[in-house]
Amino acid sequence: MTVCAPQSTAESAVHRAPVPLRRRAFTVTADGSYAAWLALSRSTGGWFPERWTLDGPEPYAVPLPGSQPEEPDTEVLPLADGRVLIRRRVAERFALSLLYPTGPGTGELPLGAIECPHLSLLPPAPDGRSAYALVHGDLATTLWRVHGGSRGPELLAKVAGRCSGGAWLDRGGRLLALDRELEGVTKAVVVDLERGETSPLLQIAEHSDDRLVLADPDSGLLLVRSDAPGEDRLGWGVLGSARPVRFPECLRLADAAVVPFATQPGQPLTPETCSVAFLIDRMDPDPMDPGPGCWVGVWRPAERRLRQFPGPVGWVAGAGLWTADGELRLPCVTPQVPCGLARWRLPEEPEERPEDDPGGASALRPVPLQQAPHARAAALRPL
Repeated sequence: MTVCAPQSTAESAVHRAPVPLRRRAFTVTADGSYAAWLALSRSTGGWFPERWTLDGPEPYAVPLPGSQPEEPDTEVLPLADGRVLIRRRVAERFALSLLYPTGPGTGELPLGAIECPHLSLLPPAPDGRSAYALVHGDLATTLWRVHGGSRGPELLAKVAGRCSGGAWLDRGGRLLALDRELEGVTKAVVVDLERGETSPLLQIAEHSDDRLVLADPDSGLLLVRSDAPGEDRLGWGVLGSARPVRFPECLRLADAAVVPFATQPGQPLTPETCSVAFLIDRMDPDPMDPGPGCWVGVWRPAERRLRQFPGPVGWVAGAGLWTADGELRLPCVTPQVPCGLARWRLPEEPEERPEDDPGGASALRPVPLQQAPHARAAALRPL
């Protein structure tokens, strides 16, 4: 089944570069049970889908190669039942299939295709069963359910402007936030999937670019990026709150890019205590070998400071997840350990702060993880 995207949506997008997305190549399901990415074969040099199981005593990876290597721009999305949705470009359309292990081989269930210039998968849905995608155009963006409906790909909503990003605001999977560029200004908006309606989410200043970077459905904590303070800054707010967005000084590093990638779930109505993990990137390293340039940052709004730790060896930089009980899990790949998880429990910070700390300057020095009380990195063992 091939579906053609409305011409008005994509009429001139073929002449433009694809919309930049914040999503990482290593994608984890909303419940943290599985992950998937394109892995590089050391024997053939080609790309193939690989699924990781993360909710057992030890992680393990299952390769899901097709009849030929995948293109580098192929996207994969893990589902909570262990299958992996794959999006491939085939001529002028994007074909969608489900991959699953079948003994020594890979099973594949075609889901249909969408004819359009560019299609990108959205982050995993909260229910773990559905999958969604954006079809990008200059004048409008369409939102599609590509798996989990009653038939093949389904058109759900049309949003004026060019949309990117994607963050779920509720556990029911009804409210989806997107960053919409319209008339030269980018604002985060909310799409109600049941009604197909779009409404504003962020309006920090009239002409500022206000993007949603990360959202936690349990606590309502929102991480945003905006140039409203006069330069591009990271800030935080709470969904539904009347209080303004705040821009902590501790999230502003002169020598590094700071990118949030995971929030701690299970913190209902307590956004100030919700832990957020950050990639602190000082030298744009190879994602397979972060080296000394990639550190892990941990921050809570109530602490007003960013704690920094060296990333584990082989960390897939910018990928990871929190557990509800406060364990940070970071996927790692090394020549000796092709599938590993570093498991960290971070020490609690004292509530009081030095008197000369003006509520957020990053005065905390980086501390090697092995020297931090109660923090640990799990031994990475080949399986």
